[in-house]
Amino acid sequence: MEQIDIVIIGAGTAGLTAAIYACRSGLSCVVLEENMYGGQIVNTGEIENYPGMPGVTGFDFANALHRQAEALGAKIQFSPVSAISKSDPWFYVETPSATWIAKAVIAANGAVHRKLGCEGEERLSGKGVSYCATCDGAFFKGKSVAVVGGGNTAAEDALYLSGICREVHLIHRRDQFRAHQATVRRLLAAPNVTPHYQATVQQITGDKRVEGILLSSPNGEQRLEVQGVFVAIGLSPNNQLFAPLCRLDEGGYFAAGEDCRTTCDGLFAAGDTRAKPLRQLVTAAADGAVAASMAAVYVGERIKS
Repeated sequence: MEQIDIVIIGAGTAGLTAAIYACRSGLSCVVLEENMYGGQIVNTGEIENYPGMPGVTGFDFANALHRQAEALGAKIQFSPVSAISKSDPWFYVETPSATWIAKAVIAANGAVHRKLGCEGEERLSGKGVSYCATCDGAFFKGKSVAVVGGGNTAAEDALYLSGICREVHLIHRRDQFRAHQATVRRLLAAPNVTPHYQATVQQITGDKRVEGILLSSPNGEQRLEVQGVFVAIGLSPNNQLFAPLCRLDEGGYFAAGEDCRTTCDGLFAAGDTRAKPLRQLVTAAADGAVAASMAAVYVGERIKS
């Protein structure tokens, strides 16, 4: 068993920012990551909306965070977390190779965008296929795009894109939208938005970039020429590991406010894994900073070692 001040679960923007702030607070920390550091942003070709860094690639952004955290003394280990428990005042975080005993834990494990699962989606991800209209919409100014989904996120994405793009196709597998009716009314009133009901995307086509989609509906197959596909069918947090320790909301997200405190003392949630209205790089970084700062206060005031 290895003892440390803070265990951070997840090496995305929130987790690595938390590591930077934890180390600058004089605390020892380890970041446990199952896959690649950087999280989902690694697959983004160009970031336009992170303050002060226009045009940086997702890969370069993630690398810079990783180097900064390591240079400050953060340990970064690539290993899944298999179990977590608490026996006051300690947390026990288990991986296949070690058990970490920590004074505080920051969950920054993110959430995964639900995928369509159709042909061409993975191949063209970051090349016209996007899961964030706010992040990537500006790249499609004056172009034709498709939004897939029928909930509030899809409707709001389509409205947002209608102010940027020449044409927006909104594709929903049901015969009516699940979004708030006020939003739906605004959406259907937009002159450049075309709804497609009871339709599913069978294929996303294109060689090096998205060139079109193949739809299937009760009326048969239809091909649409689009340069972008925005998938808005929800997120899936993977927080069941923490369910015995703290309260999760009905969507499975941590019920943690802007102070990133969960209902379990010493456990903090940062980034996409917590319930929040906006999931962006800048809010993930902010969460990481807040969570680490709150954890430092908790370690200093509540834990005496």
